[in-house]
Amino acid sequence: MAAQPVSRMLRRVLRSSVRSCSSGALVTQPHPGEPSQPAVEVPSGRRRFLREHAAPFSAFLTDSFGRRHSYLRISLTEKCNLRCQYCMPEEGVPLTPKADLLTTEEILTLARLFVKEGVDKIRLTGGEPLIRPDVVDIVAQLHQLEGLRTIGVTTNGINLARLLPQLQEAGLSTINISLDTLVPAKFEFIVRRKGFRKVMEGIHKAIELGYSPVKVNCVVMRGLNEDELLDFVALTEGLPLDVRFIEYMPFDGNKWNFKKMVSYKEMLDTLRQQWPELEKLPEEESSTAKAFKIPGFRGRVSFITSMSEHFCGTCNRLRITADGNLKVCLFGNSEVSLRDHLRAGASEEELLRIIGAAVGRKKRQHAELFLMCQDSPPAVPSISFRDSLHVQGLRHRVSFSSQTVTLWKGGWPPQVPRLAQRWLASGLPQRHYSSHLDSDANPKCLSPEPRAPATPSGPLPTSDQLTHVDREGQAAMVDVGGKPDTERVAMASAVVLLGPVAYKLVQENQLKKGDALVVAQLAGIQAAKLTSQLIPLCHHVALSHVQVQLELDSTRHAVVVRASCRARGPTGVEMEALTSAAVAALALYDMCKAVSRDIVLAEIKLVSKTGGQRGDFHRT
Repeated sequence: MAAQPVSRMLRRVLRSSVRSCSSGALVTQPHPGEPSQPAVEVPSGRRRFLREHAAPFSAFLTDSFGRRHSYLRISLTEKCNLRCQYCMPEEGVPLTPKADLLTTEEILTLARLFVKEGVDKIRLTGGEPLIRPDVVDIVAQLHQLEGLRTIGVTTNGINLARLLPQLQEAGLSTINISLDTLVPAKFEFIVRRKGFRKVMEGIHKAIELGYSPVKVNCVVMRGLNEDELLDFVALTEGLPLDVRFIEYMPFDGNKWNFKKMVSYKEMLDTLRQQWPELEKLPEEESSTAKAFKIPGFRGRVSFITSMSEHFCGTCNRLRITADGNLKVCLFGNSEVSLRDHLRAGASEEELLRIIGAAVGRKKRQHAELFLMCQDSPPAVPSISFRDSLHVQGLRHRVSFSSQTVTLWKGGWPPQVPRLAQRWLASGLPQRHYSSHLDSDANPKCLSPEPRAPATPSGPLPTSDQLTHVDREGQAAMVDVGGKPDTERVAMASAVVLLGPVAYKLVQENQLKKGDALVVAQLAGIQAAKLTSQLIPLCHHVALSHVQVQLELDSTRHAVVVRASCRARGPTGVEMEALTSAAVAALALYDMCKAVSRDIVLAEIKLVSKTGGQRGDFHRT
């Protein structure tokens, strides 16, 4: 989706339906029942007087480097209703027994203590905080704490639309919503669950209730969603959003890889190519974000540069985990249990000494892993998701686009902006991945794009020497430095024999894990781009195109996978095509294994290749 058409569409939608303010400036959200107050600029002399005569900040919350910790993040639960790939493994994580988690009263006791010592902002996190049954009551009781100015929540948005009116009434000040893609199929792939529509409803509900800005957190991962940067930014033209691009960070279980990280500078360069007028905003004290704004846009864009340009020097954050441990650094391993001391009957003074000792041990900056991130990672060309995911004409069911729009038309409250409804109804190519059977569409093929017939060719010249073995018999990568760049194309295929039960569920898209064919296709595309990381002696190839097709074969109760790759360079792309087909087949197995283990992966083979000094190949 091009950024400019989205912007025009947003303007049409917003003229009639979105409550707005006249500028993109941040608006302080009044507490329920309080009148809105215009922002008042305090004269610089007055600000200086207030600073000089302010009450001394708590020594217990000031570390050895003079950083004052006025911001507390409290995890309400370890549980989450999604399984985001960058956050946790698909099977989830071992959960702490309920008896070892903080009770509501313990959370409020600790919050009261920290606020008394100078904390003026608390953010509720998880897991997913909005799955905790008493979250509204917790917010209401926090709102009663004198000196607490801001109560925020970071949520995946699944339950937000339902709970936000109650949360706002209870005193919720700010909202951060995690959303890593604007493509429903890719959303399902990333979080391993359904729920795109619910997240969009949550964003619109926040706008409707007057939150401004609504912060949208997007973790940017190379090869997965970095091609959507412009689309996210385009949303800020007409909506009071603060889209925050977060550098991909390592956590246990997310299989972090340096090459997946897209640096702040690289993202900023991409945005400036589209919007050269992008201007930097003044940095707020202790902010983790570098904020930018496009003149004339209501919202803004921010970057969380945890990896490439850390913000440890101004860090004012402390964290309490769901089981009551105090963490002074998100990336540090050091924790101290406040729960144990609380339950042992520690007095307020004793707790403060424990907290003060932990804060005093906080390091100047976080873990050594960031030393390797001082420079930007190498730019790895990736294939546009929209180019590769152009899929149509599959199963006897309603078009995804039509079905979703119908649901949204029936489900939106009259006052909620219908951004996503119009968006999905606009006929954009990426929505066509699972439409109904058209009369002029191939009833088997997932892609409507015509394919040029393979050109017959002579036999492949063979060699009696293994190219990846040196004279001493050791494995070695082939030196392609002297080879000319030519156009290289390769196609490979695989067959997944599902059996009748699994085949029927795939055909009707009834698997509980989701759309198996779409997930398999995405896996094949990803695998092609990561081949050099999987096959040790393969060169990295800058692919110009990847296409993965899946055909249903009712005679064998099978799915036939065909993968094609194209690049211009000194080495071929047959390994990319073979890896793509094989991994797509494996992903299909993974999606169906709960139904049947009697699934066979077969006939993984190279179908054809063109380009290169050894001539073309075509399997008859």
